[in-house]
Amino acid sequence: MQTVLITGGAGFIGSNFIPYFLEKNQEINIVNLDLLTYAGDLYNLKEVENSDRYFFVKGDICDRVLLEQLFSKYNFLSVIHFAAESHVDNSIKNPDAFVKTNVFGTFNLIDVAKNYWMEAPFKFKKGFENTRFHHISTDEVYGSLGETGFFTEFTPYAPNSPYSASKASSDFLVRSYFHTYGLNVVTTNCSNNYGPKQHDEKLIPTIIRKAISGEKIPIYGDGKNIRDWLYVLDHCRGVEFAYSWGKAGETYNIGGKNERNNLNISNTICEILDQEKPKEKSYKEQISFVKDRPGHDFRYAIDATKIEEELSWEAQENFESGIRKTIKWYLEKYNK
Repeated sequence: MQTVLITGGAGFIGSNFIPYFLEKNQEINIVNLDLLTYAGDLYNLKEVENSDRYFFVKGDICDRVLLEQLFSKYNFLSVIHFAAESHVDNSIKNPDAFVKTNVFGTFNLIDVAKNYWMEAPFKFKKGFENTRFHHISTDEVYGSLGETGFFTEFTPYAPNSPYSASKASSDFLVRSYFHTYGLNVVTTNCSNNYGPKQHDEKLIPTIIRKAISGEKIPIYGDGKNIRDWLYVLDHCRGVEFAYSWGKAGETYNIGGKNERNNLNISNTICEILDQEKPKEKSYKEQISFVKDRPGHDFRYAIDATKIEEELSWEAQENFESGIRKTIKWYLEKYNK
């Protein structure tokens, strides 16, 4: 039975992906390597913690000795690399942590994988001919769009924050290991994810949490910054499709075709809360505009045509259906 190494599996996307992937792939074991920083929570994996095909290891992708020990012990044939520092505000305050994890950590991981799987450039060791390294990235590496247009796999990189710059660097490292060594890599760049298990610091959980606690709901600037919103389980399906059927060396953009500005997101959530958890006044009255984030990109939007046409993936949730599922999950969480 093949064993896959998943990094960052206790984070938002990883903790949604692991139960999904175990269910869909009964012949695969998973080792989840996660440092359990503030953004990781093993409670999000309670549904699989007793599975005999799931193993958790607390550790850092920057620890090369640990990585080498894990490859030797479990004989990984694949890596799906979610682990990353990902909050833009935190990258502005502490960029060094983002460079360490996202750049050096990714280098460590892919270099250990290459050394374990390959004898020389473009020559795999016997039994490792079908190995794969799947790198999870973001649309933020492309920079900012104006009012029109979409990011494609051919859009030039133009990262504008320490976070997106660190992810761009890791993307380039992964690309280089394909072209220099012939390592079987695939990269996916996704739009903004939302859904269950997301950390409280992110936009949608913050809106829900602040609304039901009676606090001001903070919106950066004028609230007109636009993002393409992707329901997390649609992203998980896209990752599986690219991992399973994606062409070596290729990049696939995964987007939800759900562009919304931040003020619209806040208003939509407040309207649903007015229905689900009504009070005397609308939750909209709690919306408050705060000083904008430095270097705040205006708009992101992904053209997902490539993964749709080549791998037959498509988003199953629109924003209206996905946000209701998300709000329901957080209401249950915050009401515990």
